[in-house]
Amino acid sequence: MREIIVKKIAVVTTTRAEYGLMHPVIKELREFESEELRVELIVSGTHLSREFGYTVDEIKATGDRIDHEIPVPTDSADCNSISNDQAEVLVKFTKLFGAEKYSAVMLLGDRYEMLAVAIAAGNTRTPVFHIAGGDTTEGALDEWIRHAITKIAYLHFTTNEESRRRVIQLGENPERVFNFGSPSIDNIITVADMDRAEALESVGLAECRYALCTYHPVTNEDGDVEEQVNNLLSAVKSFPDIQFIITKANADQGGARINALLDEADEKIANLHVFTSLGVRRYLSLMRSAEFVLGNSSSGIIETPAFHVPTVNIGDRQRGRLQSESIINCGPESGNIIDAIMLAMSDTHKAVCRKVVSPYGDGHAAQRIATKAVEVVNAGNIDLKKVFYDIGVEGYKNG
Repeated sequence: MREIIVKKIAVVTTTRAEYGLMHPVIKELREFESEELRVELIVSGTHLSREFGYTVDEIKATGDRIDHEIPVPTDSADCNSISNDQAEVLVKFTKLFGAEKYSAVMLLGDRYEMLAVAIAAGNTRTPVFHIAGGDTTEGALDEWIRHAITKIAYLHFTTNEESRRRVIQLGENPERVFNFGSPSIDNIITVADMDRAEALESVGLAECRYALCTYHPVTNEDGDVEEQVNNLLSAVKSFPDIQFIITKANADQGGARINALLDEADEKIANLHVFTSLGVRRYLSLMRSAEFVLGNSSSGIIETPAFHVPTVNIGDRQRGRLQSESIINCGPESGNIIDAIMLAMSDTHKAVCRKVVSPYGDGHAAQRIATKAVEVVNAGNIDLKKVFYDIGVEGYKNG
């Protein structure tokens, strides 16, 4: 009897937003599971924090099998806290990767704890397959973190053609850089299945006009978080006929203060409704019928245009990210936000939104990502020596 050698692909998730993007990829990867291939889901970060909604329960509700839960601190109050968080992530994931000897670990995005996971993979010679490299978000620390993970990674799945070119410009071999689109567009097709009435009822609202909002810290700026949130809330109060459904900020530096201010405002502003987390199904189902999406989250840039819904993008957090014509960019002052909301609700802009074509793929990214990942793992010829791919100007122009 021949010995069965089991290859294992790990998928790591640390936040609600990134899990929402990874869910269709996990589902497609597990279609390939067999005696010889196992796909393991590792849950960590804010998923295991009561402060951030203990969203591991949302993962369990989807039916996704969880293979490892790795508790780590999520105290992002200042740079020392973030470095301490990263240190514990590095130690715990190095131990896990060393013990499990994965054939590859799949990571998405650009968060500070994900950089520590990538370093742990590098230290244990575990190949990193990276989703969403090459994007740019000039107003966030995510910008340099994302590019750092790109340089650690072996295989790259970008969400658009501009990002694919940037990854190659960073010196990565084009033969291992694939633009398959964003798996978030897959979710729009398969996950956002609640009708308008059901979605509203799930957040305690009857039929109404409403907007969906998420506001994160602008981590590459020294602006006053309290002033920024007050400007946002001033705009909310200027539209009493619109119900604003707001999800709390992530675990970046300044996020805890934003969430505290939102909790205080939730008690005072009648048309404000604050939630720690809505879950990907409910969030996208609400997005489908919203008057507009407000804030500075990447979801307003990537997912919202695919629903032909207007986005009001506040400030510089998403500056540099590939955008559709449905997105209205505005400054963080209350007057700018109010003017942008007025434009978003205009018949002229809604007509623009109806014609928008998303640059982030056709809704089949997860299948392509999973197929390529399994193909590369099964081929068994991964060489982790990093060879810088040099390009000339002409070569870059031709992609």
